[in-house]
Amino acid sequence: MATINRKRKVDCEGRRFKDGWKLDYFFTEIRNNCVCLICQETVAVFKDYNVKRHYQTRHADMYDMITGKERTEKLKQFEARLISQQQYFARARESNENATAASYAVATLIAKRSKPFNEGEFIKDCMMTMVKKICPEKQQEFAKVCLARNTVARRIEELSADIKRQLGDRGKEFDFFSLACDESTDASDTAQLLVFLRGVDNEMNVTEELLDLQSLKTQTRGTDIFSSVCAAVNDMKLPWNKISGIITDGAPSMTGDRSGLATLISNKVSEEGGKAVKLHCIIHQQVLCAKHLRYEHVMKPVIKTINYIRSRALCHRQFQQFLSEIHAEYGDVVYYTDVRWLSRGSALSRFYSLRQQISEFLAEKGQPMQELSDPKWLSDLGFLVDITKHLNILNTSLQGPDAVISQLYSHIKAFGIKLKLFERHLSQTQPNTAHFPALQEIMTTFPQSNVSAQTRRYASAISSLAEEFRQRFQDFAAIEKDITLFSSPFSVDTDDVPDHLQLELIELQCDAESRSRHQELSLANFYRQLNKDRFREIRAFAKKMLSLFGSTYLCEKTFSVMNINKSCVRTRLTDNHLRDILRINTSAFEPDLPFVLQSRSLISPVTLRQTSHLSAGNKSLNKCLLRSTSVLSFIPEQTFKSSINIYID
Repeated sequence: MATINRKRKVDCEGRRFKDGWKLDYFFTEIRNNCVCLICQETVAVFKDYNVKRHYQTRHADMYDMITGKERTEKLKQFEARLISQQQYFARARESNENATAASYAVATLIAKRSKPFNEGEFIKDCMMTMVKKICPEKQQEFAKVCLARNTVARRIEELSADIKRQLGDRGKEFDFFSLACDESTDASDTAQLLVFLRGVDNEMNVTEELLDLQSLKTQTRGTDIFSSVCAAVNDMKLPWNKISGIITDGAPSMTGDRSGLATLISNKVSEEGGKAVKLHCIIHQQVLCAKHLRYEHVMKPVIKTINYIRSRALCHRQFQQFLSEIHAEYGDVVYYTDVRWLSRGSALSRFYSLRQQISEFLAEKGQPMQELSDPKWLSDLGFLVDITKHLNILNTSLQGPDAVISQLYSHIKAFGIKLKLFERHLSQTQPNTAHFPALQEIMTTFPQSNVSAQTRRYASAISSLAEEFRQRFQDFAAIEKDITLFSSPFSVDTDDVPDHLQLELIELQCDAESRSRHQELSLANFYRQLNKDRFREIRAFAKKMLSLFGSTYLCEKTFSVMNINKSCVRTRLTDNHLRDILRINTSAFEPDLPFVLQSRSLISPVTLRQTSHLSAGNKSLNKCLLRSTSVLSFIPEQTFKSSINIYID
């Protein structure tokens, strides 16, 4: 049989560094390398012959004459020099990493405060000015913090990608999640679709995050929006059968029975074996109900007067000076904007408070407002001020993040009961205006007029408003039994709940300890502490209800942030950068800076471009630095490369 010659591997010979080589040949071991302390070169193999040959051919003439204690001291000097070099490179690496981390932190603040990317350069100028005055010895370290416009843009991209990564990891734990979608046009006439998700995991932890911002370049039909939502859900690798609901702003492209977004998503979820609830934003429906009370004969004169005062610069200055001279409590009237939720109540309330001053000012200008002397018109104004105030209070209570659908619907039901109370009070022979202070003030000011006879008309208006509320919230009324079971499991009839929940519900209602906890804890905490094995079905039902959005408040709030970032003076902001800014601005996740720093590529494209312009001498210098680092320092060569790249960046 022919013999096979295998090449001998030196690594398998088990050669080791010998301590005697230190004093005899001034060698030491660094990261499994045999390194000369004098010239800092390495010997390939741990062999006495190789080490001795290197010493005798290069250093023997100079160091053979050194013996005894003097040779020992020389060895200590070489080792001390080595330690000093190691510490130098470690400090340089730490300094560069700190500078990069500071750059990421500032980029995060720039995104959260909706500042342009080039604000980083201004921040650095301010920072360097303060450093020169306070601690000039630290100028070099602060100068390493790169806040150039392109650098800030890259930092924001990487931070957004890290938040998306964290959301993807959290999404794998969701048992149920719902979507909130809304579309608006930015300053460059691009339709921007916001998609938020609200997910619940097995521990009843709720996560509300921006799933994606999709830019619609062409049409905004329901099918177009559906394609964008599908892309966002699939990109995050979320299962469709876990979608519990979809909530929109009620636009035709969102709620159409055939090709509306909510219908298409509901059909998609049904195909995947799930069931999604379609809801119309509870705040948008409340605003539509509030517009039912038009009272045009009141609003038109009020808006006309406000515009007369505010739209003319001279007139506005004179009105402000007039209020200042008489020491008025309120400083000015406010514009009315139909699309703003609270604008109508704010404008009416301020106008009513300044009605006497407005009347005097307009009389001086030769533009008297006759309505301000009409008791009937003033009583209508007082009633409208009071009812819009109640509507604004309701609207404010419906706003806010992390709102549970049962809490939002309870506000609507409570307001419906309030409307019945108002109707009864104003329908009486002696009207009770305790909840209408402005109307009561008018009735007191004009006791001789028959203002109280108009209260029946106001009662009829409130009755019409209550009917509007009943008709508007049909989608929430359709799931009212589920909402009641979720919020008040101890007060529902067992026969009124689905069959698969009945047995566990009986167990729960008979558990005195759980009943007391329900009164003390929030709904999420209450269901979180339930036994997972004993109440499996009830917990699953609670997770599904807890995951439902009740409004598109997060979308509306984010659109305000979008308009601040992409304004008429910043229309060149790209869609991708806008998405990254909004994700950082709205996310509850904090960027994982250590992970971002670790995951950065060793040599970025910018670094390569800058390195390509280096002279040959500089490139050689970099090679020498890397080579010496590999033998002189405990820092890995790749880590030192990263440090150099960070500094160049």
